[in-house]
Amino acid sequence: MTTTDARPADGYTGAIARVYDLVHQGKGKDYAREAADLADLVTGRVPGADSLLDVACGTGLHLAYLTGRFTRAEGLELSPDMLAAARHRNPGTTVHHGDMRDFALDTTYSAVTCMFSSIGHMADQSELDAALASFAAHTAPGGVVVVEPWWFPDTFTPGYVGAAVVEAEGKTISRVSHSRLEDDATRIDVHYLVAEPGRGIEHLSESHRITLFPRSAYELAFERAGLGTEFLPGGPSGRGLFLGTRP
Repeated sequence: MTTTDARPADGYTGAIARVYDLVHQGKGKDYAREAADLADLVTGRVPGADSLLDVACGTGLHLAYLTGRFTRAEGLELSPDMLAAARHRNPGTTVHHGDMRDFALDTTYSAVTCMFSSIGHMADQSELDAALASFAAHTAPGGVVVVEPWWFPDTFTPGYVGAAVVEAEGKTISRVSHSRLEDDATRIDVHYLVAEPGRGIEHLSESHRITLFPRSAYELAFERAGLGTEFLPGGPSGRGLFLGTRP
């Protein structure tokens, strides 16, 4: 059995980027349905919306479905390995390399989205403010910003253990995670065993710190970015959605 430590500074890298989608889809994450719901939300609030930027688009699975709903759908990703996967999955679609805190694309979109709690990787209020300012700067007047938050401090469950076993693409993948409270953040340690006939078993591990911003911190960041803000309970992961409108 080989062991690989995949603890990235800038998102998911290496071997974990290659099994990321297999695990989450195997756990029941429906990217097609989530993308359809997101597109419906955007077009319901912005009739005639024709462009969308998906920030922290990961391997581009949401983007693959969003391209059919908008004349111009693009992605932005920081992790080089996730970026490569997104570009491979979406040939002909523009996927930018950039950091949500300070990207500058010299264009605007009907909607800017940031899903799957990627925003939680902002370390503090100043980084959260910077990200929302970047989102707002790339949103056309009358457009919307949609952000899926991480858990709030009062909804996070310290000590939570998640487990899944997935069989896909000739691989058997087991994933076990443990979440604990670390100051004002969640520390998630994740271990994978990836078994493939003729190749043995590979052990992968990662550790992420995801900030437990209170709802008021998100609302303050939206306000500072000049966006009207609404919180929608539920959302694709049960953590809700923030929706901001640019005047």
